[in-house]
Parts: sequence; C-alpha cells; structure tokens
Amino acid sequence: MTTVEICVSDVPTALVAEAAGADRLELCADLGQGGTTPSLGTVEVALRTLRAVDVRIMIRPRGGDFRVSEIERQVMLADIAAIRELPNPHGLTVGVVVGALTPDNNLDLAVLRHMIEAAGPLPVTVHKAFDEVDDQLAAIDQVVGLGADAVLTSGAAATALAGAARLAALRQRAGDRLRVIAAGGIRSHNVRQVLTETGAREVHLRAPVQRDGREATDGDEVSRLVVAARGR
Repeated sequence: MTTVEICVSDVPTALVAEAAGADRLELCADLGQGGTTPSLGTVEVALRTLRAVDVRIMIRPRGGDFRVSEIERQVMLADIAAIRELPNPHGLTVGVVVGALTPDNNLDLAVLRHMIEAAGPLPVTVHKAFDEVDDQLAAIDQVVGLGADAVLTSGAAATALAGAARLAALRQRAGDRLRVIAAGGIRSHNVRQVLTETGAREVHLRAPVQRDGREATDGDEVSRLVVAARGR
C-alpha cells in the first residue's frame, strides 16, 4: 500500500490532513522558507490532539542553505532532545527530519551522525537537502550507513516526474535498506504516474489552499490523492 505523507505548518492543518486520510505528517514552521523547526508548543499540542497518524518533526533552525554551524548544530540537538521528552498520549509514531551539507555539496556526515544518534529510537528522514548532493547514488549508501530510516527526494529535479528515472535508480540502490520518499509536484491527478514511473511506495506533498488570507491544507485534495494513490 502506498504511504501518503502531507507537509503541514500547524495543528489545524495537521488535523485536516489526518481527517482526510493521510498516513503521515511532516510538521514544520515557515513553509515559505522550505520548512523550519515548529515550536515545542505546536508539537506538544499536535501529539495531544492527533489520534492515529504518524508524525515527523522538521529539525531545521533557519531557512536558506543547509550548511550547519556549530551553534546551529547545538540548537538542532537541543530540539531533538526536547521533542523526545514530550508526552505522546496516543502512542503515535514520532520521528524527526534532518539534513546538512558541506560547502562542496556533500552530505555533512559528522553533523548528520550527531542528529541520528541524538534521535535514538526515533525514525529519521533525511530531507531534500539530499537533492543538492552531486552523487546521489553514493549518498544513498552513506545515509544507510548513518542509520537513517528514509530519504526525501525528487531525484534532484524540480518535480518527481522530472526526476522519475533518478528516483527509480535510487530506489533500486536503496533496496530494503532505506525508504525513498518521492516528492515534488505530486498531486491527485499525477500520483499514479509518479508511482508507476518511479516505483515509489511513499509520496510526500503539500496540499495548499488559501483560506482567510493564509495557507491551509486542502482536505479534499488530500482525500482525492489518497484514493488515487491506492488505486481505488
């Protein structure tokens, strides 16, 4: 069965996505900057309010590039430690989403290793910083070696369809060692094509709609995509 992950920016949009049938949520702040770490209050209320969906928390102290300074590394480690201490009354599967690059666009293995060790038993996804890495096939092996659970990628292209051949190659390289989550321009009208061309078993997207002057999650689009992804 295809897993559908929806990127959300607050608790109300998280509740909409869960009600619409999403399997997993990526909870972020500041989606205009590509997503940053949400407040601990947001995470705490989300874990208290959601009932069944899996949750991944973005760990990223700022927008911009993916080079992590020593102070930023400390902030990220502190955020992971704080998230691990939050109550999880409904026993949701909670994980974190991290990424870090060196100045020459390789994975910053030292920083990522610290993040993954700090996460302990929590599942870890390496986010789309991965799409700036030159040799993605070699990087898959590195991510596996670090002990991450998944990688989020569009195959270094603008959309998952444009990067479909690379995504298929990454999935083949990863095998059963690492989950490859397809992302980038996925919607209900093209998700079947994405799944067919990439062999992906998991997809990630925002489903934005403007309501009351701000971005919200389009529950109808999430429902349509879930139905389409599962071939019903």
